[in-house]
Amino acid sequence: MGTVEAASAQEQTLAQFDRVIALNLRCAMQCTQALIPGMTDAGFGRIVSIASRAALGKTLRSAYAASKAGLIGLSRVWALELGRLGITSNVIGPGPIATELFKQANPADSPRTKQILDNIPVGRMGEPEDVAAAVAFFMREDSAFVTGQVLYVCGGAGVGGVAT
Repeated sequence: MGTVEAASAQEQTLAQFDRVIALNLRCAMQCTQALIPGMTDAGFGRIVSIASRAALGKTLRSAYAASKAGLIGLSRVWALELGRLGITSNVIGPGPIATELFKQANPADSPRTKQILDNIPVGRMGEPEDVAAAVAFFMREDSAFVTGQVLYVCGGAGVGGVAT
């Protein structure tokens, strides 16, 4: 779950900013803190956070991009702090994925949405299954040597620096 409060830097209210940070960042910290003791006791754990390609920058997404970039920072710290306990921490950075959140934030008839779709090198929107496959990789027991990483599942949209 996540939330977007699409607005320009000039129009973003602090109330909107606080809501986005609370849901997209604070909840991740709260959940992780609740699960660390059990993972520590087991000597094994996988933390996979869902950030966004928007963490690299996207217009009208000040609060959202900040929260997702913050999630990447948290995950990298957790990788450093928890690795010796058998716990890895990685991040998925989805690009345009056909979810309800994407559809709400990017109306189908918007020229901006068309521009997003036109800038995906693989020629299609991502599907939730694309993200699930990346999460499954990080969750595997034999992925124990991969930690502190961000995997952008974006159809190549982030390669050329195009803000999708």
